[in-house]
Amino acid sequence: MRESKSGRYSAGELVSANNNHRKKLKRNRRHRRWWWLWLPAGLGKGQRRRIPWSVVCGVILFVLGLISLFTGHVASNLEWYSQKLIKHRFWYSKKGGFGHGPIDIWKSKSSKFYYGCSERGPHYAPPVHEPLSNGYLLIATSGGLNQQRIGITDAVVVARILNATLVVPELDHHSFWKDDSDFANIFDVDWFISFLAKDIQVVKRVPDKYMRALEKLPYTKLVPRKSEPQYYLDEVLPTLLRRHVVQLTKFDYRLAYDLDEELQRLRCRVNYHALRFTKPLQKLGHKLVMEMRNMAKRYIAVHLRFEPDMLAFSGCYYGGGDKVRDELGEIRKRWKTLPDILSDGEARKQGKCPLTPHEVGLMLRALGFNNETYIYVASGEIYGGEATLQPLRELFPNFYTKEMLASKELQPFLPFSSRLAAIDYIVCDQSDVFVTNYNGNMAKVLAGRRRYMGHKRTIRPNARKLSALFLQRENMLWTTFSKKVKSAQRGFMGEPDDMKPGLNFHEYPSSCICKKSFNYSHPDNKRMTNNASSYGHEEGVNSRDNDASSSLAEKEDVDFLVD
Repeated sequence: MRESKSGRYSAGELVSANNNHRKKLKRNRRHRRWWWLWLPAGLGKGQRRRIPWSVVCGVILFVLGLISLFTGHVASNLEWYSQKLIKHRFWYSKKGGFGHGPIDIWKSKSSKFYYGCSERGPHYAPPVHEPLSNGYLLIATSGGLNQQRIGITDAVVVARILNATLVVPELDHHSFWKDDSDFANIFDVDWFISFLAKDIQVVKRVPDKYMRALEKLPYTKLVPRKSEPQYYLDEVLPTLLRRHVVQLTKFDYRLAYDLDEELQRLRCRVNYHALRFTKPLQKLGHKLVMEMRNMAKRYIAVHLRFEPDMLAFSGCYYGGGDKVRDELGEIRKRWKTLPDILSDGEARKQGKCPLTPHEVGLMLRALGFNNETYIYVASGEIYGGEATLQPLRELFPNFYTKEMLASKELQPFLPFSSRLAAIDYIVCDQSDVFVTNYNGNMAKVLAGRRRYMGHKRTIRPNARKLSALFLQRENMLWTTFSKKVKSAQRGFMGEPDDMKPGLNFHEYPSSCICKKSFNYSHPDNKRMTNNASSYGHEEGVNSRDNDASSSLAEKEDVDFLVD
C-alpha cells in the first residue's frame, strides 16, 4: 500500500505547502480572468464578456500608434503638416486679419500683395461713334456728392450696355443740401470725356439738330433700384431707338451690384480714374493734406457723420427730450418710405446707429491710438455743435477740420455742400487711416477706393457689438475695455480678407483687386510667415503708439457679449 502524501510531510510543512498552493491558484485565476477578455467569441466558457477580433485589433493599433507618436517616428510628418497649415492660415484667416497675429493699426501688412486692376480685356469691343450709337442718354442724379458719384459711375455702364452716347450727367439741385453746383464745378469734364473715349462716347450736350427735331420733350423714366442689364435692354432700349433721346431720373443705385467682369472693371475705371475733381478743389484738398503732414508724419481722418439729416434718417435717439425728437422727426419726413422708428435703444442694439463723437474717440483710444495722434475730422454741421465734439477733442487734442486749417481759402466754397464734401474726400483719401462712423455713401465709396489703391487702412466700427460694450464700460477696467474693443473690431479693420464679394460693389470692388503671386522664399514673406507662426492663436490689435499695451497680455475673453 502506498504511503499517503500527507504522511510524507510534517504539520508545519503541510501548512506551508497548502498556503503556497492557494497563492498559486489565486494567481492562475487572476490570469485566467484577464486572458478571458481577449478570447474570441465562442471560445470561452458560457457567454462571458465576449469581445470581437475587430475591437482587439483596433486597440492594438491604437497602442502601437501611441508608441510611434511618443518615440518621434511621426514628428517629421507633423512638422511638415504644421508648416503647411501656417501658410494656409497666413492667407485665409477670416477673423484675425492676415494670419492670427496682432494687427498693425496703421497699415495692413498684407496690402503689398494686392493691387488695383481695371484694364480692359483682350476682347473688349471699342465704342461706336456718336452718329452710329442708339441714341443719347440723359442722366439726372440724386442725393449728395457721393450718392451722385455712384449714379454717374453706373450711368456710364448703362450707356455701354445700351450702346448709347452719354450726355454729361446733371447733378441734383433739389436735395436736402440745396447745392446748385453743376458737373463742371466739381469734376474735370474734359478729362472725364477723354478718359472714357475707349469705353463710351460722352458729349456735353445733345446736338441742337436732334433737340429741334424732337416733337416732344425727352422721354423720362424712373428705373427700379438695382435693375439688371436685361431690364435696360428690354425696357429702355426700345424707347431710345424710337425717340433717340431718353432721360433717366433720380439715378442712384439703379444698376445691379453683380455684373460681368468687364462691366465691373468699367465701374472701377469711372469711379477711380475718370471722375477727377477740378483743379481748384484738388489744390485746396492737397493743401490741407500737406498741412496735416507738416504737423505729423501720419494722421487719421474720421468721417463722423453725426449731422442732423443722418440722425433723422437712422431714427436713432441720443437724448434731449421731445424738442430733439420733434426736430429730427421733421427732417425725417423728407423720406417717404422709411420704416417705423424702433423703440429707444433698440436701433443701437441692432447696430443701426452711428456712434457718438465721444464713442468714436473711445474706440480709437482702445484700439491703441494715443492722445498725441493727429486726427482730421470730416463732417458737416454736427448735431449739438461744440458740446457734442468736446469729449472727442479731449481724447485727441490734435484735432483739426478744414475750417481750422484753411478758413480763408475755404470761403468761396462755403455755400456749396458738394464742393466742401469733395475737399473732405481728398483729405480722407490721402490719410494713413480712414475711420467711418456710419456706413453711408461716402464711407462706401472711400472704402472701395482705398482697397483699390492698395488696401490703405480703413476702420469701420462694429456698431452692434460696440454699442453693447459702451453700455458696460463703467463696470470694467480700461485694459479690459480695450481688449474687448479689439476683439469686437476683428473683421472691421479693412484687411484684404475682410472683402465680401457679392455685396455693395462700390464698397467691395472685388473684380478690380488682384493678388500678386506669393513667393515664400522672399525675405519679407519669410519674415511674415514666421511672425504668423509665432503668434499662435493670440489675436488682437498692435500699435507702437499703444498707451494701453498692457492689455495685449491680458487673457482673451471668449464669452465676449455673446451674439
